[in-house]
Amino acid sequence: MTKALIDLDKVGMTYEAASGPVQALAGITSSIGAGEFVSLVGPSGCGKSTLLRIVAGLRPATSGTVTVSGRPVTQPIPDIGMVFQAPILLKWRSILENVLLPAELAGKDPGALRSRAEQLLDMAGLGGFGPKLPRELSGGMQQRAALCRALLLDPPLLLMDEPFGALDAMTRDDMALELLRIWGEKDLAQDARKTVLFVTHSIPEAVFLSDRVLVMSARPGRIAADLRIDLPRPRTVELRASEAFGRLTLEIFRALTGRTEGAAGTA
Repeated sequence: MTKALIDLDKVGMTYEAASGPVQALAGITSSIGAGEFVSLVGPSGCGKSTLLRIVAGLRPATSGTVTVSGRPVTQPIPDIGMVFQAPILLKWRSILENVLLPAELAGKDPGALRSRAEQLLDMAGLGGFGPKLPRELSGGMQQRAALCRALLLDPPLLLMDEPFGALDAMTRDDMALELLRIWGEKDLAQDARKTVLFVTHSIPEAVFLSDRVLVMSARPGRIAADLRIDLPRPRTVELRASEAFGRLTLEIFRALTGRTEGAAGTA
């Protein structure tokens, strides 16, 4: 069994609002193994993004414990890469300079990591775009650059909060394939891959990308189901048309909605 990189034990989050205390998360317990790709799906407002920020140490849980690599998370942790729905590239900096930004923030010499940054851009299909400004790239290309930035310091853990949510359907599908390629689905053993925790509203996207899908309930968010995606890797476009893919998509839809009939559409 793969060693756990993330351990969540009865994690809860309650915050104060004008109307009184609001319980966002309740009793979240799960483990995520090193090299696993795990997606979080759930209704809007169920606490998916909040949980991601708790894992990153950007928000403290109000109950329970979170450990990453065996260490309790009590403050922002350095060994992670984060990708958000918007690329959040600095518009006055070139793409290469944006990718090198984590080196500067970590007090490292950007020049020493320039070669790695250029290799990441090449791997993401952005070779030659390093000198360009963000406005000169499409939305999908900017998101690839944001992914390169998250990978610059070679973190073992990648946290992704609806990174493809603002993209059109075709670009979104292309980015899913690109992410799996960069993750090393085809070339790397599981213990050599990044651990990925991926938030999405799209059930088919979660099935296509993941080793496991955690289904969260409506607020207060709880783990309603933990489903293993037993599909062969590398994943292909043709896999989306398979009976197994449809069955898993429907199973997650039912866990999410509580419905036992009907079909799952894209989110």
